[in-house]
Amino acid sequence: MKAEGTRILGLGHAVPDRRVLNAEIEERLGLEPGWIERRTGVRERRWARPDETLSALATAAGERALAAAGVDRGEVGLLLLATSTPDQLLPPTGPLVAHRLGLSRAGALDLAGACAGFLYALALAEAQVRAHGRPALVIAANLLSRRINPAERASSVLFADAAGAVLLGPAEQGRGLLGQSLASDGAGYGLIGIPAGGSTKPFAADIDEQDTLMTIADGRGLFSGAVGMMADCSLEALGEAGLGPDQVSRFVPHQANSRIFSAVGRRVGLPEAVTVSTVAEYGNSSAATVPLSLSLSHEAKPLAAGEILLMAAAGAGLTGGAAVFRT
Repeated sequence: MKAEGTRILGLGHAVPDRRVLNAEIEERLGLEPGWIERRTGVRERRWARPDETLSALATAAGERALAAAGVDRGEVGLLLLATSTPDQLLPPTGPLVAHRLGLSRAGALDLAGACAGFLYALALAEAQVRAHGRPALVIAANLLSRRINPAERASSVLFADAAGAVLLGPAEQGRGLLGQSLASDGAGYGLIGIPAGGSTKPFAADIDEQDTLMTIADGRGLFSGAVGMMADCSLEALGEAGLGPDQVSRFVPHQANSRIFSAVGRRVGLPEAVTVSTVAEYGNSSAATVPLSLSLSHEAKPLAAGEILLMAAAGAGLTGGAAVFRT
């Protein structure tokens, strides 16, 4: 049975126990105390232990969202896992997570959309719920600590490990996605990436280890591209929804760094008080930051019916987007 709208049935998140403070990284890179926080807004981040896996972190976040919703797990029709760090290149990790969560009748797959992966997955899941009337679970999770180049300042200071989950279900008309804007700009393809491991440069005995780690080739270009894409998509999504920035209840941006989402908020005209910020305590976990922040914000102040959420993200690819969601 088709649904005229959607609603959030449950939220969840999970992070590793290990807290990594700025002092540890600043000492290793020879940076003066306070350098990282002044430039990024990050004070600490979570890094996984060697025995922790992406699938376990994603499962933990999904479990919390399902438990909060209290739904029959056999009714969930789809699981989408937005990640850039799956357990293996093949097979996808999504089916393993669905199995561990007891989603016996759900399709499952991975979605590699980098920092914007959650928003792309949310758009697909929302359409699936509307088309079939069955709940869909979106999980975004990354273990970026496994891909940090410890000698590169740009990536060492930012990236973190986390997972966030949102369970969507059918609802009456007027709830769910009111407006969305998804974007890409392949001209920025080389701004950030991991050179080795794909079909262009597969793993081999003579591969330089540096090529298996993340590198930011142009930090300024990435900054300006992300700000522009997030702001433009946010304005377009609000326009599609027929809403103004003053009607946004919570702005949940990708936590790339505090300067980026502060610049986006100013361009869009959002009051600073509505911005949800978790970058200081949890750093940048790519696609996971938006559902992580949404779950943490809900814990602090439960979402009320009728709230207007504006979510926006941009990152590697370049890929980006924004979504306006009425709870």
